[in-house]
Amino acid sequence: MINNRQLKYYILLLVFVCMSSMQAQNKKQQELEERRQELLQEIQQFTKLVSKGKKEQRSALTAAEDLDYKVSVRQNLIKLTNQQANLLTREINDNQNRITQLRDKLKVLKEEYGAMIVKSYKSKSEQSKVMFLLASNDFQQAYRRLQYIKQFADYQKKQSEIIKNQTLELQDLNKSLVMLKEGKKQLINDNRVAKVELDRELKEQKTLINSIKRNLNAYHAQIRDKQREAEKIDKEILKIIREARVSSNKKAGKSSSSKTFSLTPEDKALADNFTANKGKLPWPVEEGVVKMRYGNHPSPIDRNVTIKSNGVRIATSSSASVRSVFEGTVNSIIVPKNGNITVMIQHGNYFTIYKNLSKINVKKGDKVRTKQKIGEVLTSKSSGETILSFLVFKGLETQNPAHWVFKM
Repeated sequence: MINNRQLKYYILLLVFVCMSSMQAQNKKQQELEERRQELLQEIQQFTKLVSKGKKEQRSALTAAEDLDYKVSVRQNLIKLTNQQANLLTREINDNQNRITQLRDKLKVLKEEYGAMIVKSYKSKSEQSKVMFLLASNDFQQAYRRLQYIKQFADYQKKQSEIIKNQTLELQDLNKSLVMLKEGKKQLINDNRVAKVELDRELKEQKTLINSIKRNLNAYHAQIRDKQREAEKIDKEILKIIREARVSSNKKAGKSSSSKTFSLTPEDKALADNFTANKGKLPWPVEEGVVKMRYGNHPSPIDRNVTIKSNGVRIATSSSASVRSVFEGTVNSIIVPKNGNITVMIQHGNYFTIYKNLSKINVKKGDKVRTKQKIGEVLTSKSSGETILSFLVFKGLETQNPAHWVFKM
């Protein structure tokens, strides 16, 4: 039989292992739930932004892009919810195992406590205690026997408290188990609803793409036109950054052919501060969702066609204000023939680019603060979309804005 010292050790070890496992699982569950709520909010926000636009103005290409975005987010939501449900299943199984182990330990405790009570009852009379003390050979032995009687009584009390606490813990575990099962049930229901919505969107997407494919060449031409327009602006941006680099090197008395920026102490401090805020920068618009992310993406119409994105495309509300994501200086304002204005703000050897503006509130050379309004986003007359293209450069190298902007 397990002695009391071993039993206490096993109980403490079990509690420690369970607590560590629970904390890790709870943290993971909390992270998944936070991300799930973000995805739900993203879908709701995008739906609201799309509904604000004039539906009759939305081209088939824009509608296909919107559906592609919603399907992608919805699939991520379902995948993440499945992860949550699987994690809850593990928690439920762990909880059930802990309940079984705790019941077994509690059974042993109660049996030993019962045996101890019986033994105590047989010698409970004061006369027995007195006789036990009087039978001592000397005073020291009597003292030790008196201490034993006291310790035995204290031990009984402690064992009683342990049983009481273990019983309460068992009750809490049972309550927690019920809550976990209810939580899993809710997640499964949520996923069932999401899958129904996903199936509807996929069906709508298939119908739309089939109608578009009847005139695929025209839509390919639209995509190529958009790509060429973006590339033209990007070339102009690179040219301006090269000129800024040459200018900085001339001021520092260095070769104009140098591939790095020679920054003044003030500009270096600004660049260092910009770097230190990586992942913490505010969004360039107060309300919006990232419709297209950084990198190469297959076209929603034809997966064989690749769309290159040097930044992110943020869908936002009509006439949304554009904000500088960090303090700096307005390096350039590009106004192409189509009127979609681009503002470039320099932060040492970093540049943030704000494309597709209809109005501007700054001019070249202006010092701007973080979150200062620099203009408004243009709403396309042909598509009905209000899209801000946002880019980040370090020198001539493009950066993923999602790595710089908070929770992008």
